[in-house]
Amino acid sequence: MRAARLIKMVLLLQARASMTAAELAEELEVSERTITRDAQALSEAGVPVYADRGRTGGYRLIGGYRTRLTGLARSEAEALFLSGVPGALREMGLEDAASAARLKVSAALLPSLSDASQNASQRFHLDAPGWFKETPAPALLPAVADAVWDDRPMVARYRRQDSEVERELEPYGLVLKAGVWYLCARVPDSGSHRVYRIDRFTSVEPAATDRFVRDEEFDLPAFWEERAAQFARAILREKAVLRLSPDGARQLPYVTDRAAAREVLADAEPDDQGRVTVTLPVESTVVAYSQLLLLGPEVEVLEPQELRDRLAATASRMAALYR
Repeated sequence: MRAARLIKMVLLLQARASMTAAELAEELEVSERTITRDAQALSEAGVPVYADRGRTGGYRLIGGYRTRLTGLARSEAEALFLSGVPGALREMGLEDAASAARLKVSAALLPSLSDASQNASQRFHLDAPGWFKETPAPALLPAVADAVWDDRPMVARYRRQDSEVERELEPYGLVLKAGVWYLCARVPDSGSHRVYRIDRFTSVEPAATDRFVRDEEFDLPAFWEERAAQFARAILREKAVLRLSPDGARQLPYVTDRAAAREVLADAEPDDQGRVTVTLPVESTVVAYSQLLLLGPEVEVLEPQELRDRLAATASRMAALYR
């Protein structure tokens, strides 16, 4: 523990011109007295740490000293590629590894590039969850993430409707979608890859096998894109026939399923008034009602009659309110 702290202290001093004992103590999460002892230990080991006395004093490295202790560990290198998503790192338990990786990279940079890390962090931030909802990180996410990094099979119990199911999984990858964590895993019994919501896991335990052999041809982004498209198509079980004004046609992809709307609009031929008639896949009449209501008079529902009648009744009530 102390050796790692001493290395981090050297890297901090190498990345910055000077740091006070209080700043070092805060970064390393120790007391200022411990910083004084660590600086003395480094000096005795041949690291030229110099202490400037006085109110504006601090610790610094002299003589252009640069350490060669900048090799990245595997976990640090993997975490570095995710360092632009601090929330995801924290939820997976990789925040410390990413911090160490960034520090090592900063220490290896030329002095002229010493502000690169700060510049990047001030220019890019990813806030994954959607607006107006807080999605807590699943309690089992760190355990699942460890299994993913180490290619370790696991036995997971998860909720499926009103029951719990236990299954051995080979965890291939994690996906964070709109604040929700998903696991893409291979089921050894069937050999198929499936997607699981991690917040539905009730327990995760190591399987009897230490490690599994990963399929090197598995492409996580491509797999997720395909499954996401399949899911979107699967929930669109019903259809609605719509007549849209030019404004309604432009707005349709923003209030309903975007891919489905663009697909039906691509083949639509406008009439002499510029209106188009399309048959749009929808999740249900209830969902379609709330979506199409946003288009107001720019859409007319022709079918199903149930949806047409409900929108007509709503329009009548609104007209009565504004008379």
